[in-house]
Amino acid sequence: MSPRGVAIPDLRERLFAAAERVVARDGAAALTSRAVTEEAECAKGVLHAHFSGLDEFVAELVLDRFARSARSAAGLADRVGQGAVADNLVAFAVALLESLDPAVVGLAMTRPAASLHARRALESGVQGYAGRQRSVVGYLEAERARGRVPEGADADTIALALVGTVHHLLMTRPPGASFDARDTSERLVAVLLR
Repeated sequence: MSPRGVAIPDLRERLFAAAERVVARDGAAALTSRAVTEEAECAKGVLHAHFSGLDEFVAELVLDRFARSARSAAGLADRVGQGAVADNLVAFAVALLESLDPAVVGLAMTRPAASLHARRALESGVQGYAGRQRSVVGYLEAERARGRVPEGADADTIALALVGTVHHLLMTRPPGASFDARDTSERLVAVLLR
């Protein structure tokens, strides 16, 4: 436990990672501010010193993981002309699918105040799924210009189908269910690039 008054490096990430461990191990119902701070080995009140409450904390956790996956999506531009197009899209899809535990998504969706906080942030410009879709469109168009994607391929529709399906899987996958993100992504990309 950190002594009182001593700054904790990377506190937000430490709390977020602790929350994910609590949810993965004990389920969404076990997520309380006390459970998070105990898991993070922090003083009990530290979560409330940095967030207005558990709802804001949960929303910020989801938004943080969305931002992480947005950085992964933006990285597609760096992959143009490198590796196989299908492999790059599979890596993108797997990164999205593994960006957030389904139980955390469910928790955010079932807590109205957390859901509202996240929705307002997305409406104010925090990059959501539309940004990821634009990243895929840009990547596919750049690959098409290099001749690595067929001329007739509809980049907008492929991106919509890929990001939409990944979003659906992320939002509806039961927590703890057996799920192979790579296999699912490979099958999806193979159909979309046909």
